Amino acid sequence: MLPAKPQVPFMETPPQAWSAERERLLQQQIVDLGLKIDGTYLEKIIERLYSELQQAGIKLRPKVYLSNEWSCPDGVPVIGIPFYLADPRLARIEDEMMDGVEAQSEQEILSYLRHEAGHAFNYAHRLWERDDWRALFGDMSSPYLEDYRPRPFSREFVRHIPGWYAQKHPDEDFSETFAVWLTPDSAWREVYRGWPCYRKLEYVDQLVREIGQKDPVVTGEDYDFASEALIYSVADHYQRTIPEASPVPEDFDHELRDIFRVREGAAGELVPAHSFLAQHRRQIVNRVAYWTGLYDVEVRALIQYLIGRSDQLQLAIDPRRGEHVLVDFVAFASTLCMNRLYHGEYVFNAKHQGAP
Repeated sequence: MLPAKPQVPFMETPPQAWSAERERLLQQQIVDLGLKIDGTYLEKIIERLYSELQQAGIKLRPKVYLSNEWSCPDGVPVIGIPFYLADPRLARIEDEMMDGVEAQSEQEILSYLRHEAGHAFNYAHRLWERDDWRALFGDMSSPYLEDYRPRPFSREFVRHIPGWYAQKHPDEDFSETFAVWLTPDSAWREVYRGWPCYRKLEYVDQLVREIGQKDPVVTGEDYDFASEALIYSVADHYQRTIPEASPVPEDFDHELRDIFRVREGAAGELVPAHSFLAQHRRQIVNRVAYWTGLYDVEVRALIQYLIGRSDQLQLAIDPRRGEHVLVDFVAFASTLCMNRLYHGEYVFNAKHQGAP
């Protein structure tokens, strides 16, 4: 997914004033910030989701509320939107804390809403109990693993949310399939024709024709939203949200020197390699996490380590080779992350894997 124009403009404030405002916000309880969806840009995006559901022949209109993350409570057809999307100051803090906002443009937010609507449709009609649903998507009681190992480019699954997300769990598989089916311009019949996952998309299409206009079995009207009250500070939210990443003990000095070597005859002023990488850090983390499926916290820790090591080695780059070097570095980091994902280490060691 290419970066899109933000719908939530970050609060532009002079550094000193922003530092004071930021600290004040971090210490406030989220529930006391007076955040709401009504009257914000989010309201129109949610209305667009409802319009898409109506045009698709679905009666369900899941209630949307502000939560600590994108979510659909287990078994309840309601949708949670991250609270920071309702305030440009909080969106700026999210951007600073998490190296980016997971979904910020209208199209990105709609993409996540369609995914959560898939969960809501599943829960509203208790689809996971159907034999035909289980035959296609699997058992809902399967373990839900945050650190899952996807099979990149598997044609058994659609692609919607970054990171091969449909492969995470049967519930996510259905929600991703539903989201692709619901997206007006997905052209799923052409894009996925011939793929094994095509039968899942056809199933969703047939299912909606069968029950789309029926009243939900579970409405969510009696859901206790107070149970999710954000009665902790913004700072506490990030203490809970940002997990510790694994250390990066391997020595990659040889590879870094190879990537950033300055060829003889290079002209012009050289740029420190760590400055170059820091300038492109978010783009690198985003691309590597997107294509490998490794948890972005792990990717971020690796890239930060490599930036720091490039500084310690005093590596430099000829600016004219910047694009070439960036391609090499992303390929190098992606290889390391794939090793980490499938072998548990950034450097594959056959002896540690039980190989003869």
